[in-house]
Amino acid sequence: MPKFVIQKHNARTLHYDFRLEMDGVLKSWAVPKLPPKKAGLKRLAIEVEDHPLSYSDFEGEIREGSYGAGKVTIWDKGSYDIESRHKTKIVFNLHGKELDGRYTLVRMGANKQGKGQWLLFKTKTPKG
Repeated sequence: MPKFVIQKHNARTLHYDFRLEMDGVLKSWAVPKLPPKKAGLKRLAIEVEDHPLSYSDFEGEIREGSYGAGKVTIWDKGSYDIESRHKTKIVFNLHGKELDGRYTLVRMGANKQGKGQWLLFKTKTPKG
């Protein structure tokens, strides 16, 4: 099963880097607030550049003066299975310690810098 990781990134502003293993890379979104643990909460997710798969284990300090300078810790990680994937909507099931259940990413457009703006939300809690 493909992997996901969410890295808490205390850079210029605190945010969470949400990453899904797809197409041989980590597709990545910056989420300004804590990713939703329960259905009904929606979070902005700004698409950022893909990262190599090896980055899924990274924790540490990105030194001052470098892009993304600040402390990075792994907030959650696990596997996921994809239900559907389209250009503007991805539906998947996360299997992590913090996040578990069915989630959706929906593309809403782009910001002034041309980066894709998505909405991340939990749609269902697993039974049991």
